[in-house]
Amino acid sequence: MKRNQSGFTLIEIAIVLVIIGLLLGGVLKGQELINSARVKNLALDFKNIPVLIYGYQDKFKSLPGDDATANAHVGGTNAAGATLGNGTINGAWDSVTTTEESVLFWQHVRMAGLTSGLTVVPGAPALLDPYFPQNAIGGRLGIQGNLDIAAAPRPIAGIPGTYVICSASIPGKFARQLDTTLDDGVTNTGFMRVTAAPAGTAAVVPGGQATLALVPANDDTLYTVCMGV
Repeated sequence: MKRNQSGFTLIEIAIVLVIIGLLLGGVLKGQELINSARVKNLALDFKNIPVLIYGYQDKFKSLPGDDATANAHVGGTNAAGATLGNGTINGAWDSVTTTEESVLFWQHVRMAGLTSGLTVVPGAPALLDPYFPQNAIGGRLGIQGNLDIAAAPRPIAGIPGTYVICSASIPGKFARQLDTTLDDGVTNTGFMRVTAAPAGTAAVVPGGQATLALVPANDDTLYTVCMGV
């Protein structure tokens, strides 16, 4: 007795392969769009912080954080120390000292209505995490003056600018795209530079050197990106 054999035809197999290819292409394109959106958000952080500075200066003729009469201007807290009103933002960008200018910077711009976020600085460093702004990757965002002083040396040696904005825990592939978007495309020169953070921390070594220019092999390593403005 003759038996009929069934199976897939070449046309059916070709159709399945085309569908699989389309699905894979869609997934890759979707991931590319997500990554592009993250880089845009990271870039916006670096662009928006100078706007906060200029907005506050326009209103009060003082720097946020460095404002000696922030209590009168916005009902905020005046920073401690003798450097108030000296025209720079003292303290490291990643400081957890609640009385430093780089920490109170965020309170002042928020109380001035320039951005959103907590306006009460927690009393203990261990409680500060929700107070500090985060980038699109979940790393800390901060700003400091760019004076080479013992209390707060430049985050990266030789980085130019009046202030330095730093953003932590950024994968190498995003760091390279950021530098291409905002600077010269080389991650150890220009106004934007990249440095490795010590293991287990979000901080850079104060006054440390920029990491050698990043390449695709560094794509999955986390770095701190700083830009002078």
